[in-house]
Amino acid sequence: MSDLFNFYELEPAFIIDEKLLRRKFLELSRRYHPDFYGAESDEKQAEALELSSMNNEAFKVLSDFDKRFAYILNMHGLLDEHKNKNALPHSFLFEMMELNEALSDIENSFSQLVFEKLKAEINSFNKKLFEAIEPDLSIYKKESSDELLHNRLLEFYLKKKYLNRLEERLLTFKDEKL
Repeated sequence: MSDLFNFYELEPAFIIDEKLLRRKFLELSRRYHPDFYGAESDEKQAEALELSSMNNEAFKVLSDFDKRFAYILNMHGLLDEHKNKNALPHSFLFEMMELNEALSDIENSFSQLVFEKLKAEINSFNKKLFEAIEPDLSIYKKESSDELLHNRLLEFYLKKKYLNRLEERLLTFKDEKL
């Protein structure tokens, strides 16, 4: 996959101008829409279709914070399922044990009150995580080879992904009970 930031003529960043991203997407959607290439050669039509598909994929990835985060980590070769499997700190996993136990309890006996409490706790963890990493997100530069920064970014991503799975589990269970 080509560099999606480069495709939109944007500097790689965790925090981006969403309006600018949308404008670029719409501009390229008009420029590469396959309907405008109907009278062109098969080669030109195929190229327009490929660029249109890339535009859609770029917008899908870059407009979603979690996908954009993973994309940037991949640009640095930091996401490796085997290497990152045990990358979460034990202290974090220990904190999550209580949430996991509460999730198991709610699966056995649903309670709206407990559901709301768990959702609030997960949101609180997410908020604290983001507040802790926000300064690093603001100073990030693609050329950075700061290993400590990369490790903090990777740890944030893995923790957020873990919390997202807990929240999905909680919401899925609620939907099943209602």
